[in-house]
Amino acid sequence: MNEAIKTSKAPKAVGPYSQAIKAGEYLLTSGQIPLDPETGVFVAGGIKAQTKQVMENLKQVLLAAGLDFGDVVKTTIFIVNMDDFAAVNEVYATYFTNTLPVRSCIGVASLPKGALVEIEVIAWRQK
Repeated sequence: MNEAIKTSKAPKAVGPYSQAIKAGEYLLTSGQIPLDPETGVFVAGGIKAQTKQVMENLKQVLLAAGLDFGDVVKTTIFIVNMDDFAAVNEVYATYFTNTLPVRSCIGVASLPKGALVEIEVIAWRQK
């Protein structure tokens, strides 16, 4: 049976969806945008600040499920400006210390609430 994962340490869903779903040994997160979970407002700064907040939000969702970035097997990154690719990578890489997950990066025309970056992950709990 699937289980919704919810934490107040990451932004509330801005629509009819869960922050994450635990499905068997997998955790699938919804995309996180750079909202401060306490204020519900975008973090100040450019792409690096937004990417850091997105990764911190994902970290909190993973922790709520008893996981961390070491359990992540797949990420999908959505960015509005592909010129930001290197800056996103610079911040993103600091969150993975072991094996890097597989990843897709997709350039998009726009993201919810005007975000510059959105990231979702799939994690797997090793038995």
